[in-house]
Amino acid sequence: MSTTTAVAPLTIQDAEVLVTAAQSAAEAAGVTVSVTVLDAGGHLLAFRRDDRAVLISGETSTRKAYTALQLDTPTADLVDAVQPGGLFNTLPTALDRPLLFIAGGVPVHRDGRLIGAIGVGGGAPEQDHAFAVAAVETLA
Repeated sequence: MSTTTAVAPLTIQDAEVLVTAAQSAAEAAGVTVSVTVLDAGGHLLAFRRDDRAVLISGETSTRKAYTALQLDTPTADLVDAVQPGGLFNTLPTALDRPLLFIAGGVPVHRDGRLIGAIGVGGGAPEQDHAFAVAAVETLA
């Protein structure tokens, strides 16, 4: 008989902590971002778009969160794989980077198990990634 240890799910309160932490990190850097937090099932737990952010930043943060959740890996680790000649075959955007995969999405784990993901959009990809990582570290 095998037993499994229950892992506490990502809660709305956790999601709000993640959103606030990511936005605080962005504000400290002088960047305006949108933040999306999903639970392990891909359900939206929290979303915040700053009115000063570019309109597409909300969609971008959501795509980044979904990508991180589905692949259970930070989207920053996928950038090389989606470039022309990389492992993934995708259509590039005008920025010559696929919108779905650019850095800024980070899976959220608890006790070694995937419980959700955060996506940050609005800054440079490297900045978005740093803001998402900083937010996840607040739950540790």
